[in-house]
Amino acid sequence: MRKNRLLVALTAAVVTLTTWAVPGSTAQASSPSTTARTKAPPAITWGRCTDATLRQVRAQCGYVTVPMDYSNPSGEKIQLAVSRVRHTTLRSQGVMLVNPGGPGGSGLIYSVLGPLMPQRSGAGYDWIGFDPRGVGASRPSLSCRPNYVHPNRPPYVPANQSDVQVWLERSKFYAQGCEKYGALLDHMKTIDSVRDMEQIRLALGVDKINYYGYSYGTYLGQVYATLFPSHVRRMVFDSNVDPTKIWYESGADQTLAFERVYNLFFQWVARHHQTYHLGRTGAVVKRQYLHQRQVLRGHPGNGVLGPSEWDDSFQIAGYLQAAWPLVAQGFTAWVHQKNPRPLMRIWRLMQTPGDDNTIAVFNAVTCTDAPVPGVSTQLADSRRLFRAAPISTWSSTWFSAPCLYWPARPGKPVTVNGHGTSALLLGQTLDGATPFEGSLEVRSRFPNSRLVAIRGGTTHGSSPDLSGPCATDRLVAYLKTGALPPRLPGRRADVSCAAPPPPQPMGATSARGSTRAMRLTLGYSIALR
Repeated sequence: MRKNRLLVALTAAVVTLTTWAVPGSTAQASSPSTTARTKAPPAITWGRCTDATLRQVRAQCGYVTVPMDYSNPSGEKIQLAVSRVRHTTLRSQGVMLVNPGGPGGSGLIYSVLGPLMPQRSGAGYDWIGFDPRGVGASRPSLSCRPNYVHPNRPPYVPANQSDVQVWLERSKFYAQGCEKYGALLDHMKTIDSVRDMEQIRLALGVDKINYYGYSYGTYLGQVYATLFPSHVRRMVFDSNVDPTKIWYESGADQTLAFERVYNLFFQWVARHHQTYHLGRTGAVVKRQYLHQRQVLRGHPGNGVLGPSEWDDSFQIAGYLQAAWPLVAQGFTAWVHQKNPRPLMRIWRLMQTPGDDNTIAVFNAVTCTDAPVPGVSTQLADSRRLFRAAPISTWSSTWFSAPCLYWPARPGKPVTVNGHGTSALLLGQTLDGATPFEGSLEVRSRFPNSRLVAIRGGTTHGSSPDLSGPCATDRLVAYLKTGALPPRLPGRRADVSCAAPPPPQPMGATSARGSTRAMRLTLGYSIALR
């Protein structure tokens, strides 16, 4: 889950246009005697949303007040921003909480997801978007070093020990900037956000919730189902996190999986050599990529497109296959015209210069959910991985490096056990951000679940309509009636669907029109508005 954090924009619109611990639970961070003293929050006072997109769909917004520290429920409080879009059918199917992932992704706008569900399958639910603690419109909203992300930063790939030291010092500087949040940093773990979800349920006044989670959001759902199975009705997990690899080990798996997707992207570019003129084989195109990254190390384009921005601009190709033409346009514009603007437009869509909230929360969660190895181990692992994954290794290393100096104590992850609930699982077999093995592991821990695999798909986030009719039909049936396909024996998918065909090239013209089409993110963060 390391590399997902920079992607504030992975867009489905490119294609279409994205009581406490249950007795006997395995939660290690609390006890029934402690949590029993936590009172239900007041009912939500719904009002007008400030976001124009939410107002357009007549959403309502409000706040849920929760304890900062659940072991001291009468102590300091924080507030979670929530939104609601009501059901439009005569009969309600209840509430549907949504989380887009991250950790650090803003979910407030995801209450608009209901009308986007195919065949009106979402119409029966009250869709509830929320910003997890520390995120977006929730109070407080974390920001450690607002200008930490800026153009022409130090190269991700170190050429020598001096380059390594620059990034270590930079990472330490970032972590020190988070010290101002004090005790809150000890309560930014996944289990804290899961308890917040339970408080949202209580504030909504419902006995059970439905839940729709993408990427890291699937892990939130897994832990919620473990701790509060009696309060679960239906769950959809799209692009599943492996709960046995929280988080350092999953980072290595993700790095290798992303490299595989980049290689597939380069092969696609090579098949369209007549359009992009970047090489007739994937290996040649990849060499061009690595060559240009090295060129930019000493001569950044327009003084802003350095080797780190170069790597960042290509990341969306690792998440969203429909974005391949957009990225290829930027690639060829730089190689043949030395025009950095198309790639920098992509970079600005994926970053939010001057706002590090996503980065701050990502580290606040992943640095404390579980311990991480020390500097020497991490550097040795990255050097080893770099030999197999020269594109995706070092950007992931440095994004997570503040954990080496994080001013909060790590905990121990919950042992996920989904025996008490059912779920529909969706996963693309070549997903880079959440490798498919994670979906198989979640299926094994949720014996009443069914896994729909999109065979050969590389897109991170399959729903509502990035996976084709085979998977979509299963999603529709589950949302409408709770129907699931038969469960097959063994460690495998229950339904195997062919991935949609790869995109067609759009030509080497400006990517401006395509980037304007990007709207609703599926998998990570907020809509681009």
